Amino acid sequence: MLTKRVEQHQRCRVTGAEAAPMSHPPRTPGLSCRAQSAPQPCPCACLQVSMQYNPGWNGSSVNLLHVRAAGPGDSLHYVWSSIGAPAVLLVATRSPSSALRVNWTQLLSPSPAGAIWIDPPDSVVYSTAVVFTKLFEFSEAKPLGELFYPTYDLSEFSWDSLNHTLNHTALTAELSGVPATDPGGGFANGSLAFRVTAYEASGRAGRLPSLLHTADSSQLEFILAGVAPRGNGSRFVLEVATVEEAGAVRRLRSERSIDDEYTPTIFEVLSLVAESQNGSSTLGFLQWKATAYGSRSPRREDGIRCRAQGLQAANWTLPVSSIVQAYFGESLGSTCTISALNVSFGGEEGRVYQEKRYLSWSVLLGFGQPPRDTFSALVISITAVALGTPLAMLLLGSCLVLLVRRRRYSEYEPIN
Repeated sequence: MLTKRVEQHQRCRVTGAEAAPMSHPPRTPGLSCRAQSAPQPCPCACLQVSMQYNPGWNGSSVNLLHVRAAGPGDSLHYVWSSIGAPAVLLVATRSPSSALRVNWTQLLSPSPAGAIWIDPPDSVVYSTAVVFTKLFEFSEAKPLGELFYPTYDLSEFSWDSLNHTLNHTALTAELSGVPATDPGGGFANGSLAFRVTAYEASGRAGRLPSLLHTADSSQLEFILAGVAPRGNGSRFVLEVATVEEAGAVRRLRSERSIDDEYTPTIFEVLSLVAESQNGSSTLGFLQWKATAYGSRSPRREDGIRCRAQGLQAANWTLPVSSIVQAYFGESLGSTCTISALNVSFGGEEGRVYQEKRYLSWSVLLGFGQPPRDTFSALVISITAVALGTPLAMLLLGSCLVLLVRRRRYSEYEPIN
């Protein structure tokens, strides 16, 4: 199991040059997704989080954001990038001083395999990647067999400099882009963005869908703003791919609850979890609620239905220049397992996007077990009162009836 971090009232943040260009040492085989001794938690833990833009590189023509969360006995690495298709590399290590290394010359070459690694290599406990590959648009109003419009390939987008949106205090950043070529003009007044938020401690997001998070997770918000739909009642579908090394497998879970306290009218939570093949432990996860929103300040009435259309093994390779190939190298096409699922937005509520031209979908990414919502003390108290009051009234009424009947019999005087 991965280290369970101990939340502290004090928050720490550090910055530093964790990455520098150098030659890549050979990776030790079998480190990720293997039976490794897990780092032990420390009761005096103070989580240290840092964010670095293009570490070891002075240019801003490409985007690579390194988020590092270090505890007393381990560290977690999130590497976000738009080199190729937008992707995030997640690596957990047992060393509090593990560092990201980038060979930029190799990374930006046609053969980037081996350009990214973690130092020391033998500290890696688990590594995975999530790639956002394509955006589909379809309309049921089109003739049968022509439902889909031309696909937006996210590896062919032009992305703004992420450094302009980087906030070291709030631990947020936003990656925004448009198609390099847009014959249909759908993005003339719009953009597609990924907003990243890192966390130092457990808590809950203030905006709907109010996802519960831990210090071992980060939130990603997918945003379509101002993009013109190409048909009446168009729906959008985002393709999400995951990469797992040998020893782990992804599974899609759906959990339903009667509790919608934090996300009104939404009773389903979906999780895409990575498990060891023997099922003994959960290594990482993506988690989201079955809703998206059609407003910058989301309210319940702005909800847009969100569906996951099955997890399938992908028989294609990821974009050659992505950071995924830079880290996993040759194993990407041999021992790694690539899975993909489509997340669709719309349905009866499809008109919400037509009217407001805005869509946001939030997903949590992290290590270990996904967080689980529980009934708050307020909900428990209200439920107790709602169920207890009728019961108390029933008992009181029964007692009064018995008392009246007893008094009636006690006041009766028999005739001698």
